[in-house]
Amino acid sequence: MEHAVLNRIRREGFIPLGWFSTTDMGATRQVILIGNAGPEMFRRFAHEGGGSMDDWTRRVVEPLAADLDAKAAFPFDVPHQPFLSWARRGGAGHVSPLGLNIHQTYGLWHAYRAALMFPVEFDLPRVTAGAHPCESCAQKPCLSACPVSAFDGQYYDVVACGVYVNAGANDCMEGGCLARRPCPIGVQYQYAKPQAQFHMQAFAKARMK
Repeated sequence: MEHAVLNRIRREGFIPLGWFSTTDMGATRQVILIGNAGPEMFRRFAHEGGGSMDDWTRRVVEPLAADLDAKAAFPFDVPHQPFLSWARRGGAGHVSPLGLNIHQTYGLWHAYRAALMFPVEFDLPRVTAGAHPCESCAQKPCLSACPVSAFDGQYYDVVACGVYVNAGANDCMEGGCLARRPCPIGVQYQYAKPQAQFHMQAFAKARMK
């Protein structure tokens, strides 16, 4: 959709993933969830030196929010904000069998980087998530692709996953999570190797703490 605010977000390399109007969040009247989907945000991040993606996101998004007369909230801030609940309100997808949000366009290949909170409501159409794509996926290859069977559709064995990725060279570290990769939704947005490796290295490092 074309809109001045959405286009401004896109020019920074972010994707508007969903939005909703509200009267139950203090002075906020419109929330727009933004993040990465496809290569643009990661391409800019890498070009500007990489490092901590959380720190980089804050450096980029806070001036963007100020320019748009909005406030920014981040999923890595403490206390944590209810981004997945906001995603449901914003029509930004469904919960997949992996426990990850699955977007109707971007599949599993997206992530929320911030929410922009505006004191005014825009003339944006209501976004709907549509039918849950996983319900019509008979084989659910995401549940059988993990080499350590970390997913069963209800539980994620994060310990087994962390041990495996920290064991050294393996397909997940090389090209991204093997459970995500067979999903047929949004395959054109699947992370390229440098982006997949960056996120897997960050996950592995976090699991070692």
